[in-house]
Amino acid sequence: MALRTLRESLMKSDILRFDKPAASWEEAFPVGNGRLGAMVFGSVATELLQLNEDSVWSGRHPDRVNKDAKKSLPKIRKAINEGRIKDAEDLCALNLSGIPDSQSHYEPLANLYILMDHEDEEVTDYSRELDLAGSEVRISYTKDGVCYKRNIIASFPDKVIAVRLTSDKEGAISFRTQLARGNITWDLGPYKKQILRSPGYNCNVDEIAAVKENILVLTGRCSGRNAPEFACGIKVIAKGARVRSAGANLIVTDADEALILISGISEFYTSDLSSYIEETLDRAGRRGADRIWKDHVKDYKDLYDRTSLSLPDSEWDLVRIFNFGKYLMISGSREGSQPLNLQGIWNKDFDPAWGSKFTININLEMNYWPCEALDLSDCHMPLFDLLERMRPEGQRVAQKMYGMRGFVAHHNTDIWGDCAPQDTCLSSSYWVLGAAWLCLHVWEHFRYTGDIGFLRSHFDSMVQAAVFLLDYSVMDNGYLVLSPTISPENEYELSGGEKGSVCKGASMDDQIMTELFSSVLAAEEILKTGRPEIEEIRKASRQIKPVTVGKDGRIMEWHEDYKETDPGHRHISHLFGLFPGNSIRGEELYKAAAKTLETRLASGGGHTGWSRAWIINLYAAMGNGKEAYKHLRLLMENSLLPNLFDNHPPFQIDGNFGLVSGMILMLLGRGGEELPALPDEWKDGSVTGLKMPGGSKVDLVWKDGKIVSKKVYNQSPRGEYK
Repeated sequence: MALRTLRESLMKSDILRFDKPAASWEEAFPVGNGRLGAMVFGSVATELLQLNEDSVWSGRHPDRVNKDAKKSLPKIRKAINEGRIKDAEDLCALNLSGIPDSQSHYEPLANLYILMDHEDEEVTDYSRELDLAGSEVRISYTKDGVCYKRNIIASFPDKVIAVRLTSDKEGAISFRTQLARGNITWDLGPYKKQILRSPGYNCNVDEIAAVKENILVLTGRCSGRNAPEFACGIKVIAKGARVRSAGANLIVTDADEALILISGISEFYTSDLSSYIEETLDRAGRRGADRIWKDHVKDYKDLYDRTSLSLPDSEWDLVRIFNFGKYLMISGSREGSQPLNLQGIWNKDFDPAWGSKFTININLEMNYWPCEALDLSDCHMPLFDLLERMRPEGQRVAQKMYGMRGFVAHHNTDIWGDCAPQDTCLSSSYWVLGAAWLCLHVWEHFRYTGDIGFLRSHFDSMVQAAVFLLDYSVMDNGYLVLSPTISPENEYELSGGEKGSVCKGASMDDQIMTELFSSVLAAEEILKTGRPEIEEIRKASRQIKPVTVGKDGRIMEWHEDYKETDPGHRHISHLFGLFPGNSIRGEELYKAAAKTLETRLASGGGHTGWSRAWIINLYAAMGNGKEAYKHLRLLMENSLLPNLFDNHPPFQIDGNFGLVSGMILMLLGRGGEELPALPDEWKDGSVTGLKMPGGSKVDLVWKDGKIVSKKVYNQSPRGEYK
């Protein structure tokens, strides 16, 4: 009976549970309210909350555009036309690369330690769980006959992270808190975690001080030139005991229960850091734990409960990963926050992989693939705030770097909207379609919401992104072609064995241009702005090379039928038009797309979490539920960390969202098709609240693979935003 009860508990699709503390960051639980995030470790004697605030980035570079770029562009194009690929790539590396060659990077905010006044030996009944439906981390254990509990939430209404400590014995809560900033390492025994501090710990901290008897504030400055200052503060409220400060500690002795409130901010949002921290903590403190928890749950469930999924019992883990994706979206992207970066908002490193930036040659876009269908349009808005921040910078880069009109961004950007090339990687840095792809999200959001005011406010970004591509294009064999360009992060092989990345014309270019130009023209039909650029775009839309099948039956990746050097490459850029685009349609192109995927996979493709997630979407878009399910299971088996974070490796959050997008696409096609890629394993099930283009929502129930109930509701008339 006990075993069955445990199994039933573990199968719950909205709970992630462990019977011991986290042994690593990848086992800790994330909480977040869009702007603030924490990884909760759950150790008994020394609890650690590793904290992030989404605007804590290294300093802004005022101008990274290479002064030699504009005059070098004709030379680069000439070298490509003459087949001198190495010469062209040398010119790109020397003359197009930004100076310095890297944008800003995302940094941790601080570490909060809660040092309990008891040891971690002889502990029983330990439990650590993340409640996805209630957005709460819960930790409990028994020590010396006393049951201790910690409950942790990140409240959007109150703008704080809150930790509630209770026990079943009066006067049993004693602890001290420390705020610090630096890399952490640890040794782990059965229930023991001793925090070790590396050399240079707290080196980026200006001050740690008790500004009130029960408020401790850490202030510092991010790394790099023009770096913003930041602050992190905690407030401790104890019932049945007094809170006192000693040095950089707040101390509680023999309390009945305690509440720790955490706030953080940087100069990106406000210049008066100290006032914000104290006012936020005091306001939340006056409201008290019960009201904080009540409002948090109400706010969270208003979003989380908009959709639900039910599958056969054997598929409980897939329902849970679906729910985890919703949890991460709501926790990591809210009104007024930054968009989700490569790690969402959860990052422990001061020099994280790829800077934990906004990588815009698929990763940032994938983060938001499921957003509209999940009826979480609210969570999509931070991406558009970033887009508008990028636009003036992208227009400046287009003019200064290329001498062209419009709005350009390359394959990365940062919190400041930097649009100059990132890095000196030949296979990625000199790609000019970042702004174009992001602008497709404007049209996607409008398709689902019908919000004409939103479309009007972002239409200029769409037009400017299209205009840059008009100016950057050259005519080649009757088609508009981008030169220089690349197929993101892949290389090709020439007949003589020479390898290259830079080229004239890649299939992804054509597919993104097709989507962007058609979206601009469709938006113009609604807005009727009469802008003079519209006719240019209309003419250019008829000059884009269509999707082409090569002599081997696959979709061509480049305009030339090159052989790729890595046939199992993680990027499958030439299938953009299959998903998330719409230009690969019909039996002939589906057949070629399927062969393209088969070749990629036979050569080792799908080895990163996000790439496997893309593959799920591609198969679902072709209505192949069997293969979509196969790769869904492969991702679950090979690309998830213990806490369900997606693993590139290292952790990248994009795969979590791409996976959810693929599951949705298996159940509801982008045109409203019902169960278009339903696998045999899902013969019975239901889904509620999925949103369709036009604003309608749909509930579906199916048995033996056939719809038995369908409800469509909440149609939004055009012009109304819901």
